[in-house]
Amino acid sequence: MEERGDDTTFEKQSALFALAVADVVLINMWCHDIGREQAANKPLLKTVFQVMMRLFSPRKTTLLFVIRDKTKTPLEYLEPILREDIQKIWDGVRKPQAHKDTPLSEFFNVEVTALPSYEEKEEQFKNQVAQLRQQFFHSISPGGLAGDRRGVVPASGFSYSAQQIWKVIKENKDLDLPAHKVMVATVRCEEIANEKFGSLMINEDWRALEHEVHEDAVRNFGRRLSSILDDFLSEYDAESVFFEENVRSLKRQQFLSKALQLVHPAFISQLGHLRDKSLEAFKTQLEQSLRRGEAFAASVRKCADSTIIEFDKGCSDAAVRHANWDASKVRDKLHRDIEAHASSVRNDKLSNLKATYEKQITAALAEPIESLFEVGGSDTWASIRKLLKRETDVAISCFSPALSGFELDQDTFDRMMQNLKDYARSVVEKKAREEAGKVLMRMKDRFNTVFSHDSDSMPRLWTGKEDIKSITKESRSESLKLLSVVAAIRLDEKPDRIESILFSRLLEGTFSIRDRDRGDSGDPLASSSWEEVSRENTLLTPVQCKSLWRQFMAETEYTVTQAISAQEAYRQSNNLLPPAWAIMAMIILGFNEFMLLLRNPLYLLVLFVVYLLGKALWVQMNIPGEFRNGILVGLISISSRFLPTVADLLRRLAAEAQGNPAPEASRTTHHVASQSFRSQVNSPNPVSSSVSSSSNISTENDFEYMSPQLTHRRVTQMEQEESS
Repeated sequence: MEERGDDTTFEKQSALFALAVADVVLINMWCHDIGREQAANKPLLKTVFQVMMRLFSPRKTTLLFVIRDKTKTPLEYLEPILREDIQKIWDGVRKPQAHKDTPLSEFFNVEVTALPSYEEKEEQFKNQVAQLRQQFFHSISPGGLAGDRRGVVPASGFSYSAQQIWKVIKENKDLDLPAHKVMVATVRCEEIANEKFGSLMINEDWRALEHEVHEDAVRNFGRRLSSILDDFLSEYDAESVFFEENVRSLKRQQFLSKALQLVHPAFISQLGHLRDKSLEAFKTQLEQSLRRGEAFAASVRKCADSTIIEFDKGCSDAAVRHANWDASKVRDKLHRDIEAHASSVRNDKLSNLKATYEKQITAALAEPIESLFEVGGSDTWASIRKLLKRETDVAISCFSPALSGFELDQDTFDRMMQNLKDYARSVVEKKAREEAGKVLMRMKDRFNTVFSHDSDSMPRLWTGKEDIKSITKESRSESLKLLSVVAAIRLDEKPDRIESILFSRLLEGTFSIRDRDRGDSGDPLASSSWEEVSRENTLLTPVQCKSLWRQFMAETEYTVTQAISAQEAYRQSNNLLPPAWAIMAMIILGFNEFMLLLRNPLYLLVLFVVYLLGKALWVQMNIPGEFRNGILVGLISISSRFLPTVADLLRRLAAEAQGNPAPEASRTTHHVASQSFRSQVNSPNPVSSSVSSSSNISTENDFEYMSPQLTHRRVTQMEQEESS
């Protein structure tokens, strides 16, 4: 059934007749009529619904609304609107008492379908019409378009039934015609409005404005768009001036609503461009303001206010006179974007500021703390706490004014202050853990420094008068202080007994150098924690301290041994001379012989030659080295080598007297003699003055301190070279 909506009596009667007789009634609607009061056949449906409830009993009739010339709007958006309109019509009609609470679904089954424009999409239109046709082929099948088919009349009685239905409809006086001029005005004004809307869609000025606003913000957008709409409204008014006033105004309003729906996306695009430009302007102004050194919060407020003012001016310029469009959502979005950018910049600035002061604290604490740990005294942690407090207060005093320009809330401000203090503390803790990792090296360095230098920081000479035991104990005590300092973090000034435990158990003989490492059950060092120190503040556990001390003792034992050896060597070198009383006795008893030598200088020359020969034999035969293996062995070795050595010396002297000395042998003998002479002239201590140098024998005295076997091999090699 095609229904134009002209409100004629016959059409009302035929529509009611179709609803009463047919199982499925097609209602052809234009897509743009959905949501309108007149064009969507609402008056007709209202009258038909009211009369049908009064004249007929409930019977399921399917109302199939076919929406023609469907636009891009999806059907799932259009269908709820149409169903809502039908329900409103049903709810608004006057119902008889019997059907006062009867729902629409008792009388009608509403179905909605849509067809594209035949002129624009002919093939698609034909395909969808064919699909709709197939639904009618099976309309009375289960699930088909037909309703519940209650009260179906057999075919033999259908003619009579239809005649009676039509008679009832014809005799009903509720279906009177409206005025003829209303009908004409409705049809003609709608045609004019549709014509003007089509012209607006292809208007060149509108197309140009639409293209411009898609690219960028358009100056005087609202004025230009209002001018275009005024032109088309004027044309509509001129062509519809002679039609009925109410209908003409209604259709004009419907045309304006459609036109505003058409241009509304361009208005939104204009606002979007204004928002983007305003946000970029805010970013630029804020950056320039911060470069000038202005406070952050004040700069944000000033730039945000000026940006919003400019945006409001742009919105006023984009406003259309015919619509009261609200730009508050876009304005709120701009506010949120400004706040988000300001928050991002604030976070970056705060992060950079925090990093700057953290770097300042690190530079102020790292090296001084490392120096304090190197000293490792009993007041080390007190000095560290004092240094930490001083540098933290300095940083806070500078950091707090720097934050004032951000106008942070009190909680955030306090949190940032606390974070800076925590960072300063973490720097100290980090350095303490680093020092704990290299404490063994520090202890050895401290031991060597104290052990090898006296109170005036002069290198020690192990002359035999030094008390090595007390020096060793003092050196170990200083090293143990280092260990006690780095055993735990003491930034909270809580007392502990770490130092006393370490000194009593490690230094005062509880554990020996050889590691009596199995402590009894009461050993405080046989534990993995200190009593007064929490685990997070523990750098070295008691067990680790005990292990480090064992390793330290083992690695410094050699230094003590070398010092003892150097002291003993010095004593032995001084014992080569006879006692003072023996020297005095020789002077007194040999006075006559001494006077004889003075009276006969030739004896002195003979004695000097004998001394040189004796010294040469002493060095050549390495007599001290021979006796190191025992007196008997030394006498046997000397007796077996004495005559060959004397003969060798005489042969060399003879060769020198003849002016043809053996070059290599002469140089070797001369070198040995010169070495012996230098060793006699030099200091009697053959060991270096410091512990580190005492472990290495001087290369100049290598020959003097060789073993007897090595000396024997060298002399034999010299003789072989001479004979060859």
